[in-house]
Amino acid sequence: MTNLDHTTAADPAPASFAVHIPGAELEPEPLDPAQIISGDPVVTGKVLWESADGKQLRGIWQITPGVVTDTEANELFVVVSGRATIDVEGGDTLDVGPGTACVLREGDRTTWTVHETLRKAYHISL
Repeated sequence: MTNLDHTTAADPAPASFAVHIPGAELEPEPLDPAQIISGDPVVTGKVLWESADGKQLRGIWQITPGVVTDTEANELFVVVSGRATIDVEGGDTLDVGPGTACVLREGDRTTWTVHETLRKAYHISL
C-alpha cells in the first residue's frame, strides 16, 4: 500500500503517486448530528493532497447507510463502491454507484440517501 502522507508544510507539491482506493485506510470524520435525517451513518476519509492555500483538496471519503443533509462545495467525485441517491434542492436527483462521476456546485443543498456504504475519490475547490 502506498503511503498516503504526500505533503508537508515545506513541500506542498507532492510527488506523483498512486493509491489503491478500495483498500485505503480511512480515519473517522465527525458528522454533525443535525445533518442526520435517519439511520446511524458513519463518515471516514483521508485527504491525499491539499494546496498550500487550503483551497484545493483531493482525497477519499466514505459514508455508511443512512440519510444525511449537506451544503456542498465545488466538487468532482468518482464513486468507487456503494450506492446513493443525492437529491439536490431545486434541482435533479442523482443516482450514483461504482464508476459514476458526479459534479456538485458550491452552495447546493443536498440530501444523501446512502443505500450501500459509499466510497468515493474526490477533488474539492473551496
